[in-house]
Amino acid sequence: MRRAVPADGTAPRTRQSPPMGPDPMQDAYRRAMDALYLACIGLAGAAVVVITLVVPWGVFTRYVLNRGSAWPEPLAILLMVLFTFLGAAACYRANAHIAVDMIAGATPRAVRRMLALLVNLLLGALSLFMVVYGLELCATTWNQVIAEFPFLSVGITYLPLPIGGAITLLFIVERLWLGPPPLGSIVYNDHAVEED
Repeated sequence: MRRAVPADGTAPRTRQSPPMGPDPMQDAYRRAMDALYLACIGLAGAAVVVITLVVPWGVFTRYVLNRGSAWPEPLAILLMVLFTFLGAAACYRANAHIAVDMIAGATPRAVRRMLALLVNLLLGALSLFMVVYGLELCATTWNQVIAEFPFLSVGITYLPLPIGGAITLLFIVERLWLGPPPLGSIVYNDHAVEED
């Protein structure tokens, strides 16, 4: 059985999110967002790992073998697109984006709440834009192919744009409806995991 072991030696916590409250719909939504967050982190992390493997291969074939492979660079670019849009959605949920809150911090609490709502609504509008026009971009380029990957539709390679926008919208709904993830959420569970 796997258990998270806190660094301070207190009783281990499980990796599952604790019950959030009496409303089963809210609990189900929060659990779904935890699962979606983990999927985003996992896919973005896997993309970074593959990038770190294929880029050195491209350098090796070009400068050591004097015969450069054509596929590492475009593959790295495609994976970077995936990493960017899924990672950005996960960073929003974890509140890990860079923010300049000097002005908001100097305002009264009520103004800060209104500014936070405005920021979330503007980000929601941007995410909706990404979904709508990202899907249009995918549809427009669906029948085109990438020269290095003739089996791969350009439209498929643009799918992270609307998917990332849709996931960010779901996380925005969570924040506006339920507030930020609770401290017991998987977002904040970064303690070492040990086997028993």
